[in-house]
Amino acid sequence: METERFEALIDAILAIIITIIVLEIPLASNGSWQALIDIKFEFIIYAISFMICFNFWNFNNNIFSIVNKIDPKVIWTMGLTLFIFSLLPYLTTFVAENFYVFFPQFLYGLVFIITAVLSVAISEFLKSTDPGNIALQIALKDHYPMHFTIVLILIGTVIGYFVYPPVIMLCCLMSIFGVWFIPKIRK
Repeated sequence: METERFEALIDAILAIIITIIVLEIPLASNGSWQALIDIKFEFIIYAISFMICFNFWNFNNNIFSIVNKIDPKVIWTMGLTLFIFSLLPYLTTFVAENFYVFFPQFLYGLVFIITAVLSVAISEFLKSTDPGNIALQIALKDHYPMHFTIVLILIGTVIGYFVYPPVIMLCCLMSIFGVWFIPKIRK
């Protein structure tokens, strides 16, 4: 199967997810700085969720630019990934309203972990679907950034459970930078 329509579907779903996240940001109660400071947690978690969506889009855009064909395993695994990812607007609001509570932060981190695991599966399915695509095989040869994400968020979850729940969200943010920089460091 060709990838153009599939890429367009991914882009459309991510655009809808970002739109929902934006619409969930509460408005400041008045035109003062204090009103903006009062919604700081909502804005922080929105900014992180936006970065997550952008990072996910960027990763998929870069990978699918070299993909020649896909199969049902890729389609259904990406569908499951997008379903998990579609929980992000709800969890963004849940964390914003319960910033210092472990459970919302845990669920937010769990979306990262599941997305990373499914991204590894998608990578493996893409490689097996198109074994002759050398560029794809090289681009997806290792999964260090995804492993880094999983380990970092698991560490954040333990720290969040015992000490300070927002560490989980901070680890989610740090994992985004890890996905960008680990491949550059390894080169």
